[in-house]
Amino acid sequence: MATASTVPGSHGEHRGLTYWMERTLKELEKVRTAPDPDAVHDLRVALRRCRSVASVMEEVDPDPAWPEMRKLGRRIFRQLGELRDTQVLEDWVKKLSQETDPIRQRLLGTLEARENELREAALRVAAKFDQKAWKKLERALRVRARLVPADRLAAECLALERLESAKELRAQAMRTEKPTAWHELRIGVKRFRYTVESLLPARYEAWGDDLKRLQDLLGDIHDLDVLTATIEEGGAPEPDEVRAAWAERITSERHHRTETYRQLMLGKTSLWQTWRQGLPQGNRLQAAAMARLRATAKALDGSAHRTARVAQIAMKLYNGLARAQAMTGFEVKGTRKLLRAAGRLHAIGSGLDPKRPQKAARDYLRDMVVPQGWAPEEWELLTEIIRYHRGALPDAKHKAFGRLPQEQQRIIATLAGILRLARVLRKCGVTSAIGLRVEKSVDALIVQVPSLEESEQAAARLAAGKYLLESSLGRPLILKALPAIAKVVELPRREEPPTQDTAAASD
Repeated sequence: MATASTVPGSHGEHRGLTYWMERTLKELEKVRTAPDPDAVHDLRVALRRCRSVASVMEEVDPDPAWPEMRKLGRRIFRQLGELRDTQVLEDWVKKLSQETDPIRQRLLGTLEARENELREAALRVAAKFDQKAWKKLERALRVRARLVPADRLAAECLALERLESAKELRAQAMRTEKPTAWHELRIGVKRFRYTVESLLPARYEAWGDDLKRLQDLLGDIHDLDVLTATIEEGGAPEPDEVRAAWAERITSERHHRTETYRQLMLGKTSLWQTWRQGLPQGNRLQAAAMARLRATAKALDGSAHRTARVAQIAMKLYNGLARAQAMTGFEVKGTRKLLRAAGRLHAIGSGLDPKRPQKAARDYLRDMVVPQGWAPEEWELLTEIIRYHRGALPDAKHKAFGRLPQEQQRIIATLAGILRLARVLRKCGVTSAIGLRVEKSVDALIVQVPSLEESEQAAARLAAGKYLLESSLGRPLILKALPAIAKVVELPRREEPPTQDTAAASD
């Protein structure tokens, strides 16, 4: 969500959050001076872009500044929306009728009076808009918007979520002619368009014209549905043949647009297919989902470096236990993904509620939209792993944990146990996973740990930290200290795999 990147082509400079928040204030002054249809439209466009960015960013960043921005602009956005809808209906009435038409005369009289009232109301709301607070929010959100860099994996994941949501709404609309379903589809397409525009400017360069065309088609369908309802609500005694002629004209205009939509959006060559093929699939989808989770971790975790160390130690432990064939009672395949995500996210609770961090993290993740590439069952396991990575031990008496199958309980206990031990190892002087090894003896698992602190305090911590993992594995863990290994300079990991088919970077 960069604020100053340039994309070659017809759409020009990438207009990020800062651009639209500043543009809002410029358009506000125009509306205050003369609230003509163009000025109202331009201010609505600027506000809608800001609110759309806030809506998508709230899914990865719970900072209160995002809802504050949407709340600050909500009243004027809605007031301008009523005014703009009235102006659009006036245009449709003029387009579909002759000057002598009685319904036209009635509608224009009603709409023009309504427009005057709404214009005055809009001017009052515009005069009260808190520009100082808006500028303050812009400065704060300019930084937070960088959590999701434009044209990167996390942005792709968020756009894909919007696309899949719009496709579900499409399926509902195609089964009915009811206005509500088509209106919901219009909103879904809008959300996808504005997400691509803000987060994926390179793709918007290729997709923008089609997205605008589709939105305009659905917007016209909605306007015609509203016009139909407005005519029916009037209750004036116009002749039946006049009403029938209006209904025929509106139906014809609506049918033309729905058929154009079907031509564009159905079949193997539909725009839905084009957009889906341009977003992550396979290994890249898994990497994009992980990048989305990293954005949340960055937003909430005040000790990212410490969290990364714990995650590395946890994965090293996991790999060692897997090679020693120590994890029994469940299918190991797939659990790596769970531990990788838990390692990234386990510390987010402190940024949510320091008094009950693990529960706060679990509750926050439960409320989050399940990222693409994750099954709901996997996501539930992840939330429980994070719930039990510290604090109270998992217990069948706990409602959420107790209703899970035994195999899933074992997965949660094992992976949460690995995270617990990794956290304790870091506290006991282990700053790197390099050199950590797991060996299997007849009666125990021996974990050889370089730089492990040897003291009574460390021993007590280690005994508590390994208890859950020992209980889950059914074997004692013997932690053996080794001399420290010389530090190795590690190159930074790339966020994106080099090709569509390349797997995410190894742990």
